[in-house]
Amino acid sequence: MSTAAERAAQLALVSRLKTIYPEVSEWPAPDEITHDHWLAYMKTSHDVGGEFDYPHSYENKEEEQWELMTYVLCEVLGWRGIWVSEERRRLANVDVGRAVYLGLPYYSRWLWSVGRLLIEKKHITWGELTARLAEVQDRYAGGLQGRRPDAQPKFEGDGSAVQRNEHHLAAVGIGDPQRFAGQAGKAKFDVGDRVRVRELPAMFYTRTPEYVRGAEGIIAEVTYESPAPEDEAWDREDARPEWFYIVRFNQSQLWDNYTGPPNDTLQTEIPERWLQAVD
Repeated sequence: MSTAAERAAQLALVSRLKTIYPEVSEWPAPDEITHDHWLAYMKTSHDVGGEFDYPHSYENKEEEQWELMTYVLCEVLGWRGIWVSEERRRLANVDVGRAVYLGLPYYSRWLWSVGRLLIEKKHITWGELTARLAEVQDRYAGGLQGRRPDAQPKFEGDGSAVQRNEHHLAAVGIGDPQRFAGQAGKAKFDVGDRVRVRELPAMFYTRTPEYVRGAEGIIAEVTYESPAPEDEAWDREDARPEWFYIVRFNQSQLWDNYTGPPNDTLQTEIPERWLQAVD
């Protein structure tokens, strides 16, 4: 049982971790919110490229056992038609808030998304999930002590009545995005075409980073056909496939006061809806 002091300390930690907006008061009036503020508030948690930060050293790490098992679990959910990868990305990378996105380990957010999606799609209930978590906590009350947890399923379920998407059936023996080949029509752009990334409103979810919106680049490769992430993330099996492109940007034109070589470039993949031709 927690004490009042322990609960107060936890609430204080939550307050420190929550994102704050010191430029405007709490419950601001509409005329206190500028358009630039609105755009900043609508930005998704995972779109952090180009934001201010202190220098980090990039280091690869070997995945731990629980991380590997989390990856396998998420892949199995996709293979068995429970979700598509963009649903997992949205639930684990966007609908979590900036503090959770930056604060939790990468695969911890993947694992968190599993429980949320299974509840939202009515495969399990909140009560079933929390009861099972409490049971596992009691089973390892003293900690794992270097052991791996033992799987102790309560029963073997009948999956014949489980609602699944059609994607996992259509992709068997073909793969994704190959299953969408030939469905998007003629590609609008060719290799070498100059394009500009459209500055579309980016509410709720997107995979097109903010730092390229409005910038001009060159089509480096016409890649494949697939539904855009903005549609696929919401379990839209009827979403129309479109072409994806690798777009190459000149770094000195992409970033203000860029100090690198003038021929330094950056490439990123962008769906067709985000691109327009440059005359």
